[in-house]
Amino acid sequence: MRDGDQTLVRKLRLFADMEEDNFADLMQIAYLQSFPRQVQLITEGEPADFLHIVVSGAVELFARSNGRETTMEVVRPVATFILAAVLKDAVYLMSARTLEKSSVLLIPAENIRAVMARDRHFDKAIITELASRYRAVVKAQKDLKLRTGVERLANYLLRQEIEQGGTGQLVLPVDKRTLAGRLGMTPENLSRAFGTLKPYGVEVDGADIGLTKPDDLVRLAKPNPLIDDPDI
Repeated sequence: MRDGDQTLVRKLRLFADMEEDNFADLMQIAYLQSFPRQVQLITEGEPADFLHIVVSGAVELFARSNGRETTMEVVRPVATFILAAVLKDAVYLMSARTLEKSSVLLIPAENIRAVMARDRHFDKAIITELASRYRAVVKAQKDLKLRTGVERLANYLLRQEIEQGGTGQLVLPVDKRTLAGRLGMTPENLSRAFGTLKPYGVEVDGADIGLTKPDDLVRLAKPNPLIDDPDI
């Protein structure tokens, strides 16, 4: 594993404060793999053998049941998945596949648990990470249950516009099928939602989106920091 990649991993909140020897031990037994797009990395229901860290590219977490499939989350560098299953020595509750060419670091689950047992800084970081993930799940549930599909899309576009520089322009970071699943919608409903937002200044050209009436869009979306602010 290259020194630059190790530096990226070390910057993760999960690994930032752990003891140097323990971090070195994990990196020694970890291995970095490169995958092309649309490769399935894990399958729900299978044992969690590794902690995965996305070093480059993008990974979609998704789930299936009764012939249906939905996107749960899109993981971008540098971030981990699926920590809870690793710590519980349990099966994965989601599957994962690459959305584009990606590099993923794999650390054996048993080594993660062993280091957690002896490194109090790592132990504390894991608790903090799990708490953050729990709060993110609560926000996602509030977004899904308290908003219409049009409102979810409007708030998503406003968040993306801010993250991409606040210029009134944005590029959808995922394809529309994946976006529909992430927002709890069908592709057909997503298309209709974009049409509904057209009078509010949302201009669509493929993946390129223009927000020409941001004040009108904000009045419709009614952003709520207890749902939309990732730092709360």
